[in-house]
Amino acid sequence: MWTFTTDVQEFARAAEAFLLTDPVSNTVPLTVLTNLRSGRPAPDAYFGWWTDGGQVRGAAFRTPPRPIGLARMPVEAAAGLVEALKGDIPEVVGPRDLTEVVAGVLGQPGEVIAERLYRLGSLNVPDVPGHGRPAVEGDLPVLVSWMYAFFDEVKLGAGEDAAQRTAQRLAHGELFVWESGGAPVSFAALSPAAGGVCRIGPVYTPHSQRRRGYGAAVTAFASRVGLDERCDQVVLFTDLANPTSNAIYQSIGYEPVSDYAQVTFRR
Repeated sequence: MWTFTTDVQEFARAAEAFLLTDPVSNTVPLTVLTNLRSGRPAPDAYFGWWTDGGQVRGAAFRTPPRPIGLARMPVEAAAGLVEALKGDIPEVVGPRDLTEVVAGVLGQPGEVIAERLYRLGSLNVPDVPGHGRPAVEGDLPVLVSWMYAFFDEVKLGAGEDAAQRTAQRLAHGELFVWESGGAPVSFAALSPAAGGVCRIGPVYTPHSQRRRGYGAAVTAFASRVGLDERCDQVVLFTDLANPTSNAIYQSIGYEPVSDYAQVTFRR
């Protein structure tokens, strides 16, 4: 049975213990909880949890304009979610087996972005000219432009205020740059620890600076900060349509965990 609420604290009381049983697979909902507790706004957000035999065994959430996010759960819970929401699911993201169940109930999706979740094993720091550092206020204009460019390139983030999001993440110490020749050449974001897990993303290098190892370098730098100062494990998601980024992350020590997908449905 699915239960829904707009109260994040009620959701946490009901579902957080369940989410923490697999903090790697549930990195996204746990990070959402952490961000909301820190005071970040999420207008019109709602949350749900699925109980079976009196135990919580599934969870889902939405923080518009982002898709409905699925925690790791039994496939029957995903099918029940479609029924509970009366098919009002314009977009969903989560473990691939669960998004396939949702798509099977709703019909042919309009677009599917295949992703993979990676977890850092042994960090291999690449030898790349320059150095990493935390982003500072003076970096904000270039970081905002890069965030817009990233969203445009991956065709995600529709409806989001990239400038506001970038400023918020900078203020919370989540952004890092790789600097070479006296100027930033790439950036990576690191989510706050949630269940002992930090998540890298996004990572962006402008076209003029690519193929020089900067993306790998800044990812490795942010990963090291995470392990040294913030969390026990570091994870990231990749777009499986981009073999270059998947190879880069594996070269610095990231190992595949499981496949995910973001699915948009025709309305």
